[in-house]
Amino acid sequence: MKKSGIFAFRVLLTIVLILLPLLAVFGQSGRAEVFPRIEPDPLALEFFRRGAGAGGFSWADLAEASIWASGGDSAALQRIHSLAASIPASPDFPATERERAEFVLTYLHKNVLKAYSLQQTRVDTVFSNGRFNCVSSAVLYMVLAKSVGLNVSGVMTKDHAFATVHIGGENIDVETTNGRGFDPGNRKEFHDDFGSVTGFAYVPAQNYRDRQTITPIELVSLIMSNRISMAETSRRFAEAVPLAVDRAALLAGIGGSSPVQSAPSVTPFFEDPASDLMNRLFNYGAFLLNSGREEETLRWAALASSVHPEHERWQEFFMAAINNRLQRFIRANQIAQARDFLERYRADLTPANYAQLDAVLFDTELLSRANAIRSVEDGDSLAADVAQARDSGRIDARRASEILTFAVQKTAAVLSAPPGRNWLAAIAYLEAATARFGANREWEQSLQTFRNNRAADFHNRFATAWNRRNFDEARLILDEGLAEFPNNRQLLSNRETVNRQAHQD
Repeated sequence: MKKSGIFAFRVLLTIVLILLPLLAVFGQSGRAEVFPRIEPDPLALEFFRRGAGAGGFSWADLAEASIWASGGDSAALQRIHSLAASIPASPDFPATERERAEFVLTYLHKNVLKAYSLQQTRVDTVFSNGRFNCVSSAVLYMVLAKSVGLNVSGVMTKDHAFATVHIGGENIDVETTNGRGFDPGNRKEFHDDFGSVTGFAYVPAQNYRDRQTITPIELVSLIMSNRISMAETSRRFAEAVPLAVDRAALLAGIGGSSPVQSAPSVTPFFEDPASDLMNRLFNYGAFLLNSGREEETLRWAALASSVHPEHERWQEFFMAAINNRLQRFIRANQIAQARDFLERYRADLTPANYAQLDAVLFDTELLSRANAIRSVEDGDSLAADVAQARDSGRIDARRASEILTFAVQKTAAVLSAPPGRNWLAAIAYLEAATARFGANREWEQSLQTFRNNRAADFHNRFATAWNRRNFDEARLILDEGLAEFPNNRQLLSNRETVNRQAHQD
């Protein structure tokens, strides 16, 4: 405790929740009252059910899913079907699978894909302006290659995506961002301009550690991953949530009534969709909390946790939001409102977390009362409550001693304050506190100060009477003072003055 008598509140710590990153596969490189949607789009669950069926996804399913994942409409889907019809109808459409795989890539770059654009991940937008990135071009290639009977998978690296065609036991990579990207490991002309256009290097098939094969629907889901990343990069966290909800339903059936029948790839490059969904939910909550919208954060956490439970992490959110709101109440000196707030949300906290917040708030309540002491009754009431809290274990003995020390000193200071300057009452109060709670060095220092001040009062009264030549009154004042303070040097000096005067008389 500071000897100046200014006792500071122990405020709660501000908790800032960290926004979690989302892996993007681009290439290289007013208060909301309505919360984002947290129930999956029925189409997401329908696609999941199709994929879980015996036949898996058809090329038409993947085409529909890619346009849905892009946020496109039926016109874009019709463009894919038109391409699927026109490619095999071409007069130079080859007979062998290998030649067909390369033909599809060449056809797309001649007729659809016009310019590489790092963030243009949507398949529907490819048809409106010809711009594409690795994901949108790989998905479109995969759909159309499958439409002519080819077996195609996706490939994912840390910051890139492309396709692989499986022909006769051979896996042939297709870098879809480049018209000469078929079997790129064996194409010199590909390497001459690929990196300069896209900004990244081809990852050869033998570099297993740096690349991961993914399923066609997982490749489609990267459209949504990129859209989520772009939304969060622009701090549109509410927009990212329903995309993550739908992606988790698409890949793992999360939110549906049927049990999950297939597990998606989980690698350093392809995050588990359930974890990805929870991270987006928490990122939106962190955005609300870090914007100072604690009560909105609490409403969001209550809503989202009821649909997508993950107890430990949601408890962190409840704890952080309640903690930060309590701090703002305390800074505004709204202690009663802080207590009401904590009790209102008590059911949302674990007993341990509630106890932690309650302890700090209770401490603040005690200090607020200590700073507001105006009478002996205030001081006695607070001292009794502190002793009871100490005995019950609500606060520890050291903290109880700190608060008691200040409260008793504050009460004694009130008694000795002007105009009354009742030093005797202050002394008596400190002596009684020492008898009740035990010796206290700071109280002893205050006692000495108050005793010196009372002795000084006797001296001043004596001096005033003496100087007015009221000698009898002066002697009575001095006798009273020496009876109370027989060893006080100033009063003993005054006695000598009286004795000298008596000898002179």
